[in-house]
Amino acid sequence: MTRTSPIATRFRHVTGGLLSPVSKADVGETAGRLLEQGYDVLAWADPFFPDRSLPASVRAAMLAEIEAGLPEHYTMPIGDLGLRRTIAARIAATTGLQVDPQRHVIVTPGSDSGLLLALMPLLEPGDEVLVPDPSYPSNVRDVEILGAVPVTVPLDAADGYRLDVAAFERARTERTRVVLLSHPNNPTGTVFRREWLEELAAWIVANDLVLVSDQAFEDHVYDDLEMVTPATLPGMWERTISVYSISKGLGLSGLRVGYVVADTPFMDVYYGAAVNVVGATSTVSQAGAVAALQDPTILPANRAELLEHREVAWRLLHDVPGVRATWPESGILLWLDVSALGSGAEVADHLVRNARVLVNDGAAYGPSGADHVRLVFGCYRSAAQLETVLTRVRAALLELAAERGLVE
Repeated sequence: MTRTSPIATRFRHVTGGLLSPVSKADVGETAGRLLEQGYDVLAWADPFFPDRSLPASVRAAMLAEIEAGLPEHYTMPIGDLGLRRTIAARIAATTGLQVDPQRHVIVTPGSDSGLLLALMPLLEPGDEVLVPDPSYPSNVRDVEILGAVPVTVPLDAADGYRLDVAAFERARTERTRVVLLSHPNNPTGTVFRREWLEELAAWIVANDLVLVSDQAFEDHVYDDLEMVTPATLPGMWERTISVYSISKGLGLSGLRVGYVVADTPFMDVYYGAAVNVVGATSTVSQAGAVAALQDPTILPANRAELLEHREVAWRLLHDVPGVRATWPESGILLWLDVSALGSGAEVADHLVRNARVLVNDGAAYGPSGADHVRLVFGCYRSAAQLETVLTRVRAALLELAAERGLVE
């Protein structure tokens, strides 16, 4: 059969907005153009964007690195050993896992590249990956561009988006190789409970599968809920790849530092592929990451501000007629069911036109997200500024509700 395009089949549905329109905020120039025109962007999961968020300790460490004359050179592609030791200490303190920084940790330029690296050695063309719906768009896109098949497993909103092992079993076939979780979940903010994870872990072990657990949002879990790292559960260390980020909890998205933690058989392959796949993470950013992970004041300070932001977002939006909001149990995201007002795309477009605010069309997060929008309440340093922007969002949603006959 003659090949009609130079682009491989698995990439032909990927577009960056140059030849056809895209609506996803982190693809192409969509958000950039709106920012230039004075719009507010609540579509990037970038804490405190666009305001300053660099702590003094991190700034000092990065400046010292520059003055020492080291950033113009790269570290080993697997990451600076000092940072890997800091990561291992953090893993031990937060999970109890004793990981070897020279056998179980690799540093990546952000968790997105870490997630792709984590999946690459696990999948052959045609293999299937079970992905909860809704969840992070890259959980599907990464699988597709690796030539494998994402199989979505619905999470029931009415049941608190719990992990249902029976649903995973219905989706499993002889081609199933991997389960891929965002935990806590993006976009719903759901923190998967210990009992849900224990049931899923036992099923994964029984079916000889591998779990990839993207824990980018783990640093801020609210309401006294427990953050359980799946790799700590019985039988799971040897079959779990955990992906982490300093972007969300520490508010350092621009440094582009993430890391992957896994047992030696996986890590040996990641170490071998690092120079080809991820290169080496920025030297000065790694110095900043060490300072951030060692500074005990950053997470509590950010948490206090984000809790205030959560209250503002909930107060202004949860009671809008035609809107059903999911209470955020973690992170910086508010997931809104807008099915009574229109599709997610229609509502997102209405907010751009009438509130001058960009949010995410929920369709990107899976089939169940088509009637939803995702909004980042963690933007701006000032809760008052967030309130100003969300007041416009509320007014635009009320206007749409009135058009639908939901407001008397």
